Parts: sequence; structure tokens; C-alpha cells
Amino acid sequence: MRKRKMRGGEIEAARRLLAEAPEIVVISHERPDGDAVGSVLGLSRSLELAGKNVTPVLVDGVPERFQFLAGAAKVVRAVPEGDFVLVAVDCSDLPRMGTPKSRTARAPDLNIDHHATNPRFGRINLVRADAAATAEILFELAEPLGLPMDAGAATPLLLGIVTDTIGFRTANTTSKVLRIAAQLIELGANLVEVYERGLNRQTLPAARYWGLGLSRLEYNNGLVWATLSLEDRRRADYPGDDDADLINFLTTIDGSRIAIVLVEQSERKTKVSWRSRPGVDVSRLAAQFGGGGHEQAAGAMVDGDLASVTSRVVREASSLLGVSTGTET
Repeated sequence: MRKRKMRGGEIEAARRLLAEAPEIVVISHERPDGDAVGSVLGLSRSLELAGKNVTPVLVDGVPERFQFLAGAAKVVRAVPEGDFVLVAVDCSDLPRMGTPKSRTARAPDLNIDHHATNPRFGRINLVRADAAATAEILFELAEPLGLPMDAGAATPLLLGIVTDTIGFRTANTTSKVLRIAAQLIELGANLVEVYERGLNRQTLPAARYWGLGLSRLEYNNGLVWATLSLEDRRRADYPGDDDADLINFLTTIDGSRIAIVLVEQSERKTKVSWRSRPGVDVSRLAAQFGGGGHEQAAGAMVDGDLASVTSRVVREASSLLGVSTGTET
């Protein structure tokens, strides 16, 4: 996929849009990760510093481990009524916002994102697929958009970068990303706290949930995968419907080229997360299942029960790696 750079005219149009808007809603995707939460809170804080009335929205709320961030308590779960400028951040497509169509019948006024599969669904689109995180883009846009920065904005943006690069370990962690992280620290972001809370700390239910998934871990010639059922969630007393970041742990297994976690959502829907080593494009796999993402990190919500979706997903991933579908446990 050809990577487009943001154009000066688009940035200027975004600057005028935000400068003239008294009311702004900032929203990201459902089941928010660190970059989604960090981008919403970081941009919201910058807009508040610029004198705007801002409503941050995450339809699934702020996950417990990110609630240490200033501004987390201001996040609401529904788009408000009324006239406002709608800004989508770190959202790969319109359905991922998870909002009722009656509340977002129009496209977002401004779409800021780093997913290569983003179809540019906003009226103004600032999409840069080579960025390590949407938080990186927001930091770079702060000055041209006329948005102030302080520690309250820097901390969530640093969280977005740290979590999306898995602690500066992904292939798109460039020297520029590290310089931006240093600048955010100079603004007052606490790297130790962000790293600890964003990557290292887990709740006891999450740890139990991991254990159930790891008990069914499978491996075959570079492909590693695990499944998490509704019964696992009940037994672990895990409150979310995600994988509690188990996918990032699977990427550390020696010999793995593609890691997959499949999470049962209902009898008819399964959430799939893919991660890969450099040189293996899992966004192609996600696209086959109606999802999207990046070359090394992608996801999809797939129709079908856990067993059948697992079979299909493993088959396609094996095909991409050129291996048979036999398994080792």
C-alpha cells in the first residue's frame, strides 16, 4: 500500500477548523488501547489549554490500568447532542468508533491516525502510516495546529508511544520517535510511571486469564496462537472482552514469526489479534477477515464461533508463512 504524507493544505485546514470551533468532541476506537486513550486525553488537554470546550469520548470507557492519567475521569461513553467539531484519533475506520449511527451520521470533521488501512473517512484527514503511534503524530502537529503542550498533555501522548511500540521494541521505533519521547519527558511526562502502568502491571484477574489462555498455547513452525473463551473470562473474573494484552507476550516467544490471540465475544463473534516479526505483513491477514491495522499489528472482529474462526485464521496464517497446519503443543 502506498504511503501518503500529510499535506500542508490539510494541516492548515485542520488548524482553521480547530481555531474556529468552540465545542469539540474527541473520540477513538472501541476497546481502547494505550494509543487510543493517550491520543484522546493528550489532544483533549491541548485543546483545553487553547481555550476550547472539549468532550473526550471512549464508548468502552478508560481501561482500569490507564485511569492514572490526568483527565481520565472526564471521559464519557456517548457522543453528546448538539453542534460540535468531531475529531477521531487512532481510529482505523468509522465502524471502529462503536457509536450509534444516529449520533455520528456524518463523518468526523477531522481524522488523525497512523493505520495503513485507514480509508480517510474524515472531511479532513491527517493520516501518516509510517508513524509509530497516533500520539507521535499529535505531538508533531501540536505546533502547526497552534495547540499548547504541558505535562498533562505530554504524559498520555508518551503512553500512546510506549504502548504502541511495546516499550520501543517495534521495527518502526526510529530515532525520531525516541527524540519525541525525550521531548515529552522534558515537558513533564514520567517515563517510569508510564512504562510501569502501561506495560508491566497487570491485575490478578488478568494474570489468571492469561494462564487459562497459555494452557492451550499452540506452536507450528513460526506460528504461535492461543484462544480465550467466555468461560475463561468467567473463571478468571476478568471484566474486559479483550485479551488483556496476552498478544504482546506471545510475540516474545523464540521462533515465533506470527502470534495470534482469538477471544470469544459470543457464540457467533470472535475477536482476533495478530502480531508479527518484521517482514511479515499481518495487515493482509486482517483484511481477509474484514479487519485492518499495520504490517506488524492488526485485528478483526470475525463472524463465527471460536473453534471455526480459529481453524480459518490458523489456516490462512500458515499459508502466509508457507507451512502446513499441523500443530505442536
